[in-house]
Amino acid sequence: MVYKLMVVDDSNIIRNRIKRGFNAMQFELVATASNGVEALDQFKKHSPDVITMDLTMPEMDGLECINNIMSINPDTLILVISALSDKSTGIKALELGACGFICKPFTEDELIEALNELVQD
Repeated sequence: MVYKLMVVDDSNIIRNRIKRGFNAMQFELVATASNGVEALDQFKKHSPDVITMDLTMPEMDGLECINNIMSINPDTLILVISALSDKSTGIKALELGACGFICKPFTEDELIEALNELVQD
């Protein structure tokens, strides 16, 4: 099965890094967004199965975006990718429905492993 992937991060560098880092045999990139407002709009258009989500973004942060996406489709798999080392924020993201968390900076192997773990269940 090929999963539809959306990448959400306010950093163009990180978005490009994630775009290069996933397994194209398993994931098809259907959308990118630089903030939560764009992410919700793209989510409604493309219905991705898997989302990588930054937490600190302008207009709408990742936590609010996760909450909104989960209210639309609670089966969406969200991997939080954030530089925040604040454990409580990471726990809050998981409580809202995110399925995994990796910290920036991350290696390509860490990204691939985290995405694979997300879709194995």
